[in-house]
Amino acid sequence: MNAIDAGLARYTPAIEAELREARIRLCSLFPRGYELVFDNYNALVFGISPTERTPDAFVSLAGYPKWVTLFSLRGVDLHDPAGLLRGDGKQVRSIRLASATDIDTPEVAALMAQAIAPHASALLAAPALTTVVKSVSPRQRSRRPA
Repeated sequence: MNAIDAGLARYTPAIEAELREARIRLCSLFPRGYELVFDNYNALVFGISPTERTPDAFVSLAGYPKWVTLFSLRGVDLHDPAGLLRGDGKQVRSIRLASATDIDTPEVAALMAQAIAPHASALLAAPALTTVVKSVSPRQRSRRPA
């Protein structure tokens, strides 16, 4: 079993299925670039970047015990007329997905287009989407609800 399947297997079947589907939908938006995988203490995270460098990631998807969240790492810069984005930090904004299909809604698609725009030329220069497991934390919280 590879690191990604091992990480996904720690979730309940429902969250595992949502995270798998959301990952497929997210990756379908990026024919080129890097999918950076972090199986960290709090969540299994799939980041999208035009390079293999972690700081270049600009969108990510994270699985938690009870939900899946889509993050824009520069979400503060996005125009969000539907009011979907949550968070009050200096940069990051997120959307807790009710379903993986939320990624395909016009409102989320518009936010994703804005998030992608500054990275479009770098993504075009990147190879076909390549998955890189960046880290697997030796200590992790339970991926199942308490």
